[in-house]
Amino acid sequence: MQKQKLLINGERLKKELERFAEFGRTENNGVTRLSLSKEDCFARDYFRTCCEEIGLIVKVDDMGCMYATLEGSENRPPIVIGSHLDSVKKGGRFDGVLGVVAGLEVVRTLVENQIKPKTPITLVNFTNEEGARFEPSMMASGVLSGKFEKALMMKKSDSEGITFEEALKDIGYEGEVENRLNNASAFLEMHIEQGPILENEGLSIGIVECVVGMACYEIEITGESDHAGTTPMNMRKDALFAANNLITEIRKKLSILDQELVFTIGRVNVYPSIHTVIPNKVIFTLEARHKNPEIVSSVKDFIHGLPYLGLDEGCEIKITKLWERDTVWFEPEICRLLEQSAKTLGYSNKRMVSGAGHDAQFIASFVPSAMLFVPSINGKSHCEEERTTWEDCEKGVNVILDTVLALLAK
Repeated sequence: MQKQKLLINGERLKKELERFAEFGRTENNGVTRLSLSKEDCFARDYFRTCCEEIGLIVKVDDMGCMYATLEGSENRPPIVIGSHLDSVKKGGRFDGVLGVVAGLEVVRTLVENQIKPKTPITLVNFTNEEGARFEPSMMASGVLSGKFEKALMMKKSDSEGITFEEALKDIGYEGEVENRLNNASAFLEMHIEQGPILENEGLSIGIVECVVGMACYEIEITGESDHAGTTPMNMRKDALFAANNLITEIRKKLSILDQELVFTIGRVNVYPSIHTVIPNKVIFTLEARHKNPEIVSSVKDFIHGLPYLGLDEGCEIKITKLWERDTVWFEPEICRLLEQSAKTLGYSNKRMVSGAGHDAQFIASFVPSAMLFVPSINGKSHCEEERTTWEDCEKGVNVILDTVLALLAK
């Protein structure tokens, strides 16, 4: 007879997610819990209390990241589980916090079943993943992985001029550099999908193979302003008409490049923005994302060729690359274990990619890492309408628990 799988307490998981949602709950049942705010501090304090109540040792590093460790019987690099507790303004109740509470529930299940691991298990809350108060996003994991310079990040300020360093000290979560995560046997981050794919396909679990690469550009078109009523059409250098030409061509060409390519024109500024004046300048952003670096390279070549397409209406076109990132592939063996656990538990699942950025993509540069997604209802996220069913939350944490047990058995 096959031994019954160890499962987490779904009701307890639901209760904790609802409890964390109280820290910054909005009128429409969302959450505003900006990094290092008083709401974030309350959530951190509660997380610390929950961890210490089950015997975990809690430490904080110099970026404010929290680490709660269940000691192992052997001196091994820990298995790390977690995500982030901060949110965007008027965000949802699951983004980030689900990954932290998932780790808490996994360890609670081990403790109450008197399972004493050989390998330590550490829960982590990364600081300022969202970047909603202090830019950039994934700030702390970026510093830990050497992607960002700490001194520069400490000087980042919010809309009121308060620096990250000041806010960190104000809430009492400035820890020691020696507490940083620098070595682990595995890192698991559970997250809501923040997209519609799993729900659309009727699946409960997504095993994330990578965070896709992307490139982001700014396109500036400079024409001439003249009177809107007196300048003949054939004598105009209308920057907005030129922008329209380019945007139409961008959509036409990129749409047929690859079916998995996603691209967005997210910001458009028109100057002088007066209805009686011909626009003399338009600036818009274009970003594109794909897992295949060759596809991203093709997009970049196309963008750099925009000034030579003859669509400029007599205007000048300037192309500036704002930033880019390479595709980050997760540890194949951990992905295999996640998939195996989902199948063993009887949960519908698929391999997929993440178009959004997550702490795991930075942590993967020095720790074997993987991610697991659960569905977002209607694909909603970063809004008060963000929802994931309690059943799918429970299934996701069960997969994390089963995967942790598999890692402990190695």
